[in-house]
Amino acid sequence: MRRQRGITLSGFILWAIVLVVLALLGFRIGPPYFEYITIQNQLRAIAKDPEARSGLRRDVENAFSRRASIENIKSVSAKDIQISKQGEQLVLSVDYSVCVPVVANIRACMDYSASSAK
Repeated sequence: MRRQRGITLSGFILWAIVLVVLALLGFRIGPPYFEYITIQNQLRAIAKDPEARSGLRRDVENAFSRRASIENIKSVSAKDIQISKQGEQLVLSVDYSVCVPVVANIRACMDYSASSAK
């Protein structure tokens, strides 16, 4: 006689709880990470933009403000951007932190460092 194989009800419930907790954690942590990727892409695009290549703070801030309103960037403002030059290349960078509530009084704090040079 063959032994039955499979998962028990208690095993299924345990794994379902683990997967639901991981999914909820991903739903909380995912949006700030995707915003970081968007910020980094926008900094690279601004650094390549001929309008902002002059390196004037006002031009860079205006370009970032326009792009931030379109891309719905809320964690960083145009005033937070650091501007430098490496040779002829314009380098834009920003360091910021995001804390998101996970459950009750538990928060996930993430530090990001976006740059157009990376």
